Amino acid sequence: MKVLASIYQIFIVVGKWLQPFLLLALRLFWGWQFFQAGFGKLQNMDHVIEFFNSLQIPAPTFFAYLVAWVETIGGIFLFFGFLSRLAAVPLIITMVTALSTAHVSASEAILIDPSEFINQMPVTFLIVAFVVFCFGPGLFSLDALFKRSICKKEKV
Repeated sequence: MKVLASIYQIFIVVGKWLQPFLLLALRLFWGWQFFQAGFGKLQNMDHVIEFFNSLQIPAPTFFAYLVAWVETIGGIFLFFGFLSRLAAVPLIITMVTALSTAHVSASEAILIDPSEFINQMPVTFLIVAFVVFCFGPGLFSLDALFKRSICKKEKV
């Protein structure tokens, strides 16, 4: 039994060692994806406004710009790990809204056909935003750099 406990402890240590690398990879890839999605919307606002209007979203122009800027700026913040948990909140709200409007049929089918729901792009974006919100940006981030510099100043 001690051997199993020792092996399990090794898995825990390795997992903890890999955590900052995983968070970095998630932030870099999905932060860039958020940025591209938002910037793409900003470059095609007429189509986005028209799409929001077709979904009967109130004030489609306002919300089209809001979503585009949230995704663009939030993506940059995630990418660099700057104010990451704060940036994750509007991104989470945006993805939940997307799932309840543009992807409502897939969201309604979650119990009947979970694969249809899981295959919706906002689901992955939402999961990553939740991971960053819950676990933070990790060791390789501007947030961690600022935290280390603040803690160093307080010790002096």
